[in-house]
Amino acid sequence: MSLPKRLAAVALAASAASLTLSACGGSATADAGSQAAEKVTTLRLGFFPNLTHAPALVGLQEGLFKAALKPVGVTVTPTAFNAGPDAITALFAGSLDIAYIGPNPTINAYAQSKGAAVRVIAGAASGGASLVVRPEIADAAALKGRTLATPQLGNTQDVALRYWLQEQGLSTTTEGGGDVSVKPQANAEGLAAYAAGSIDGAWVPEPWVSEYVKAGAKVLVDEKSLWPDGKFVTTNIIVRTEFLQQHPDIVTAFLEGHVAALDAIGADPAAAKAAVNASLQSLTGSTLDATVLDAAWEQVDFTADPLPATLVESSSHAVTVGLLDQGEIDEAGGLPGSLYDVTAINAVLKAAGKPSVSTP
Repeated sequence: MSLPKRLAAVALAASAASLTLSACGGSATADAGSQAAEKVTTLRLGFFPNLTHAPALVGLQEGLFKAALKPVGVTVTPTAFNAGPDAITALFAGSLDIAYIGPNPTINAYAQSKGAAVRVIAGAASGGASLVVRPEIADAAALKGRTLATPQLGNTQDVALRYWLQEQGLSTTTEGGGDVSVKPQANAEGLAAYAAGSIDGAWVPEPWVSEYVKAGAKVLVDEKSLWPDGKFVTTNIIVRTEFLQQHPDIVTAFLEGHVAALDAIGADPAAAKAAVNASLQSLTGSTLDATVLDAAWEQVDFTADPLPATLVESSSHAVTVGLLDQGEIDEAGGLPGSLYDVTAINAVLKAAGKPSVSTP
């Protein structure tokens, strides 16, 4: 089975599991309360099989999280998701503790819980997302009447696409109507739909941008071109607030593993790429083509900085396209409000002799 097809199967299984847990697991508060009565022996970690989550893939494959968590007597249990909303469902159900995730699902979790459920504790990746389209599509005007995909309704790339289209004078609806039909679907399914002629392109993260290009698409919009200095948060790390409060030592140990993964990526990109492919092999039974991996790698910057100003800007984009209620954000305390807690990551960075990160 090809990598795209296997990733679709992984995503479907993870989505089903998270929805089941949401239905029967009760509230995050209740689950956290029951956890507090017992010693935590495993850290439940969510991530996506995307290149923009390479620190998670490298950290898992190279045993960096395992090594960092061993002194506090904790193992790590990873779960792969297709996109952020599914991971948030699992987190709200109390079945995840920490997750690598995009900014817009982060904002939604913060707003829906009135600022209570999650905290951003570090950054992971910047960049690595683009709008890819059929070669004959030369500009935004040529997208009218076309169909595009995103990973999931309300996820980071879905918001980015809808906002950019609105800026170009093109309308969309959550039902797939408007000037441009946006049909959210798992990344592997979108790529298959493009090959079958069912869609005309997609706004996706790496390595899917490079997979589409390999399939004959071209990049119409590199999202880096839309942000100052080309920097914008693609992936940050969130934790359940109650888990952070109850187990700060575990959170700090995990972040030591995260920084170790970032160091490994920076010190030896070739070895890091090999680790990413080995991780994908373990997860899906297949690996990325070397040309796809190399092309995708060049588009992503891996960083512990959560780039909070760009998350705040993303929230305004989500409000503009009707996927987020400004009133809910205000009720949560506004942004950045209490969303960020970088105490632990700054302690880890200081111990490693690295610059600290900050919030606006």
